[in-house]
Amino acid sequence: MKPLTYRDAGVDIEAGEEAVRRIAPLAKATFRPEVLGGIGAFAGFVRVPSGYHEPVLVSSTDGVGSKLKVAFLTDRHDTVGIDLVAMGVNDLLVHGAEPLYFLDYIGIGKIDPARVEALVRGVADGCRRAGCSLIGGETAELPDLYAPGEYDLAGFAVGIVERERILDGAAVKPGDVVLGLASSGLHSNGYSLARRIVFDVLRLGVDSPLPGTGRSVGEVLLEPTRIYASAVRALLGAVPVSAMANVTGGGLSGNVPRVLPEGCRVVLRRSAWREPAVFATLREAGRVSEPEMLRTFNLGVGYVVIVRPGDADRARQVITSAGETVTVIGEVVAGQRGVELAG
Repeated sequence: MKPLTYRDAGVDIEAGEEAVRRIAPLAKATFRPEVLGGIGAFAGFVRVPSGYHEPVLVSSTDGVGSKLKVAFLTDRHDTVGIDLVAMGVNDLLVHGAEPLYFLDYIGIGKIDPARVEALVRGVADGCRRAGCSLIGGETAELPDLYAPGEYDLAGFAVGIVERERILDGAAVKPGDVVLGLASSGLHSNGYSLARRIVFDVLRLGVDSPLPGTGRSVGEVLLEPTRIYASAVRALLGAVPVSAMANVTGGGLSGNVPRVLPEGCRVVLRRSAWREPAVFATLREAGRVSEPEMLRTFNLGVGYVVIVRPGDADRARQVITSAGETVTVIGEVVAGQRGVELAG
């Protein structure tokens, strides 16, 4: 038997080095002034920004989930990195934190430098939208763990907030107004159910038109998650905010109660916001009940802001000026903590 090499076992070190060469400038282009050094060290270094009296670091980690299966089917890999950043950064925003830096992890069966470059290009795009730095990450070639052409993504976001300005929902009171910021569609949640309906029930391919949407299956299902950093940053500088919620896995019914104190209940007016057509298609084709829709999908509301009634108009104005679509979708009432739907 000839001597074996790492490449014979499925790991190509040269391909990995080529991938790093390609992605280093993508990451460097996202650097904030606080970043020290460059890509390639054993760790990343970031100074605490000036101007904080008692800074608190806020961290979050997440992945893209089975939305990646759609990327595999379409062989399009330049948008799921945006989803990855959004999943972590939007969680930081909820607590009033400014996104500071991000790290990614790519586990992949076989390194294709062009594919890795496309993935990281999406991550870098997401970081620019969030205003944070991509300071490093890891690409692991694991031929025995992933099927050919498949990979997984994970991300780690770190933000910073003044301790006295941390938002935890304690300020919420009955009478507060609930604002909903529009989602771009499914974002990155509910894809196990969505794929089951689209591919198994409707028997559509990624290039097929998705009924009711005027777009292909691949286009709708790969629409990137919105990153609300610019709007939230502007909002926090303009009005007092009682609480915010990122509508991810668990939908509106699962995420909004996480920021409510005891004795506060949110009533959502179901007719108040526009629901993207994809949700009606999934509801009808899959015969999905409304409670199941509410706890699985965002239904067109990707992020929730709760403010005092007197600040609602100003908040809407600021959020709209930042490029987001925002609607008054409900109010806080006295009652058992949770969410209920009105007409």
